[in-house]
Amino acid sequence: MNLEKKHKKKSKMERGLTNRHVQVMAIAGTIGTGLFLGAGRSISLTGPSIVLVYMITGGFMYLMMRAIGEMLYQDPEQHTFINFITRYLGKGWGYFSVWSYWLSVVFIGMAEITAIAHYVQFWFPSWPSWLIQVVFLTILGLVNLIAVKIFGEVEFWFAMIKIVAILAMIATGIFMVLTGFETPYGSASLANISDQFSLFPNGGMNFVMAFQMVFFAYLMIEFIGVTTSETKDPRKVLPKAVKEIPLRIIFFYGGALLAIMSIIPWRELSASDSPFVTVFELVGLKWAAALINFVVLTSAASALNSTLYSTGRHLYQIAHDSPNRFLKAIKADTLSRHNVPQNAIIASAVLIGFCSLHQCTSWRIRCLCFDYSFFIRCLYRHLHLDHGSPSQVS
Repeated sequence: MNLEKKHKKKSKMERGLTNRHVQVMAIAGTIGTGLFLGAGRSISLTGPSIVLVYMITGGFMYLMMRAIGEMLYQDPEQHTFINFITRYLGKGWGYFSVWSYWLSVVFIGMAEITAIAHYVQFWFPSWPSWLIQVVFLTILGLVNLIAVKIFGEVEFWFAMIKIVAILAMIATGIFMVLTGFETPYGSASLANISDQFSLFPNGGMNFVMAFQMVFFAYLMIEFIGVTTSETKDPRKVLPKAVKEIPLRIIFFYGGALLAIMSIIPWRELSASDSPFVTVFELVGLKWAAALINFVVLTSAASALNSTLYSTGRHLYQIAHDSPNRFLKAIKADTLSRHNVPQNAIIASAVLIGFCSLHQCTSWRIRCLCFDYSFFIRCLYRHLHLDHGSPSQVS
């Protein structure tokens, strides 16, 4: 009970995210970059049954989000759902979870900022990667530092781009099937899906392997659980965001995949090319590749933006619950005048940028090893020196 009161007193952040922001971010959170770039590869593994893989994985994601949503509904003052691990399993497990989750999101940020440079070089191949990364990291860092309302607005429009792209794919599929549109692969028809249908056309192992690719598409679906303490009227907004996840998965993933396979027989799909590019080129969009590159660029930028938001809130929470000399020195537990954990955001952004700017593989390995060794030392100190043995903590 004392721990619950302690957490509630610390929630001083501004509730600047509206229902509009949260609902659209929740939709975008279920749509990963993997759908745009990896759909061809995943379809080639197991054919039309890839839809089943997406639905099964989506079902597990919904159960996870349902559990997170119920806990946050009970206490919407929490900055992160990781806090409930501390509350119900003990400080040791909570400490391990929040540090490991923060590090994992930092690594995601490193991957996203690297991808951003690659997508920008599609148009400007002579631009150095490090310059692109610094520019995007600075801009999105400022978005996070100004005010949470600005962050919500930027994420809203990033999300709308992904949503419109998928709606365009579904609408294109419906139009081509209803008109019997002729393509180099034959007529667009639902028969392209049903003819010679097999649950495991390439064997059961490929069906299982498709799951790991599909999991990537659902990356950061739990992000909506980090925004609760800064959402207006969260007990009204959060249930709707969570309850509609199954419908969003069925409509956006199921609809897009069925549209692709109705237009192009799945055995004809290239595993290396984006099926979105292929479909839009079939209807006459010569700039389809540039269009999809823009969509995945905004998707990666959105992911980096969310990464900065999430890592900042988690480091802020760590600085409150388990402060150390470093976190105290950088004042990671303080808020700016706009009620944003600016020092925690800046520290996370610096780590993401530092590790990403070193293009040499050996340097990246060193950075990762440093991150993990630092984390392990902190965990050892927390469990054994500050609080006794792990058994005593729990």
